Amino acid sequence: MVSRTTEDYEKLALAGCEAICEPAFWAGFDRSSAAGFYDYFRQLTEYEPKRAAKFGIKHFSWLCINPKEADDPGFAREVMSIIPQFLDCPTVLGIGEIGLNKNTRNELMIFEEHVQLAMDRNLPILIHTPHLEDKLKGTRLILDSLASFSKLDRGKVIVDHVEEHTISHVLDAGYWAGMTLYPESKCTPNRAIDMLEIYGPERLWMNSACDWGISDPLAVPRCALEMKKRSHSAAAIEQIIYRNPKRFLSQSAKFIL
Repeated sequence: MVSRTTEDYEKLALAGCEAICEPAFWAGFDRSSAAGFYDYFRQLTEYEPKRAAKFGIKHFSWLCINPKEADDPGFAREVMSIIPQFLDCPTVLGIGEIGLNKNTRNELMIFEEHVQLAMDRNLPILIHTPHLEDKLKGTRLILDSLASFSKLDRGKVIVDHVEEHTISHVLDAGYWAGMTLYPESKCTPNRAIDMLEIYGPERLWMNSACDWGISDPLAVPRCALEMKKRSHSAAAIEQIIYRNPKRFLSQSAKFIL
């Protein structure tokens, strides 16, 4: 929510939002030093929880160096060296959103180092998959990489931004799949509901994009309304927008509503 106004918190509260989980992500520009990430991690762990609390919303976060800025291994490792001092903060749930941007070897190497950090700390993992034409290739690279971690608990990993051509790969491999809702691009509410109707609700959740582009923090409640229009029951809507996220996130002892 660092890219959103305080008014968005009020709108979320009015819509019945109980908690927000914000991953570390791209700032809209590449940061020039690891110190910039240190300040960003402070913002996620100190300031945003207080801003959300003013509206009765609990704010949780995930930490990492995002894939878009991870192609320089030296810089990425400098940032990663900062992360452990924040992992004990009461609102930090796990490592994320890690993953791939351009599917480079350096990105994959830093991705795997993040996975190992999460495993060493027994933390959940939130994974970003590339957008547009590189999504299927990137998803396959990520799943192949994860398969090399024999002790990884796949139930503690969610692969986000799935679309019609990648969702089955993620679910069949035993991971959680996240559908990131946008008003126009990537995954619209109706496309998400189509996938839900095809694959069922098990290990599937929806999330609102709240980034620097055209996005809508209220995308999840809007999708819930669309589900109601398509004759989904109240119980089915509650499962996908509330019970499923709560089930996954509760694997962190810090996630308490």
